[in-house]
Amino acid sequence: MKVERKGHTTTVRNTQYNTAEFFQKFHHEYNSYKTQNLILDLSHDKALTLVDLKLFSEMAKTQAKGKKSLVLVTDVVNLNDVPTKLIVVPTVLEAHDIIEMEEIERDLGF
Repeated sequence: MKVERKGHTTTVRNTQYNTAEFFQKFHHEYNSYKTQNLILDLSHDKALTLVDLKLFSEMAKTQAKGKKSLVLVTDVVNLNDVPTKLIVVPTVLEAHDIIEMEEIERDLGF
């Protein structure tokens, strides 16, 4: 797991685990990250499934309640099949863009 903080956003890269193992490890450390916008880069796991992504649903809900973003990065699932409460994009650059847009929306009161 590789962690990079940049401003109000923390990017956590899964560098060696399958997504279910990564979720367990990250969930254990989640409290130290929940005050930041989070990008979870899951692109390392080419066997990732929709079921794996759904593991992050509660975490996404908690982030939204705290007025923070959670964006998952992977390009191996059909984005049309992803539940609407999860934000999934194919690249880290797009994840940063999504967070910036959500920050602007929150600042404007949406």
